[in-house]
Amino acid sequence: MRGAPRRSGFSLVELVVVLAIATLAAALATPDVLRLSSGLRVRSAAAAVAGALRSARALAVREGANAAIRFRSDDDAVFYTLYKDGDEDGVSNADIDSGVDPPVGPAHRIRHLGSRIRFGFPPSDRPPRDPSDPRRVLTRLDDPIRFNRSNLASFNPLGGSTPGSVYLTDGLHHLTVVRLYGITGKVRTLSYDYARESWH
Repeated sequence: MRGAPRRSGFSLVELVVVLAIATLAAALATPDVLRLSSGLRVRSAAAAVAGALRSARALAVREGANAAIRFRSDDDAVFYTLYKDGDEDGVSNADIDSGVDPPVGPAHRIRHLGSRIRFGFPPSDRPPRDPSDPRRVLTRLDDPIRFNRSNLASFNPLGGSTPGSVYLTDGLHHLTVVRLYGITGKVRTLSYDYARESWH
């Protein structure tokens, strides 16, 4: 006598249980995935800003003239423009606005910057430490672009620059700084760890 035929596949109840478990696992993993993705976008934006600063330095050295980069943003995107000194007194906002210091090419959009990824600092009840001096906390958190209280990163024909920093955030958890060192014009990118209160 033959036994009852064996079933293959899943019953409806088994399928519902498997789908419920998969949905729960995805829901638990989503915040971590979104946080990781946001952190990657902040670091990618910082790399783009660092690349823009290096381009400005290369222009100054190549042309044997003072040059500068100026950042601007609107609601959806961030742009930078390179400018060349037109009257041999350094690039200034006044000379840019009057047309004395001309742009070198069109404005360039910085990928990954715009909407959630922006210049600034995430909200926190603990201000981040100053990357120049970890014993102090940062002040002026309404000013994320800092080149001697200007928004112009200037370079001389020898490759030296205005020292300064540009801070980028996702507005939630991540903070990155692009630092420009004056004498050498070197560019370095650091990320802030709020748990450890340190830059790395």
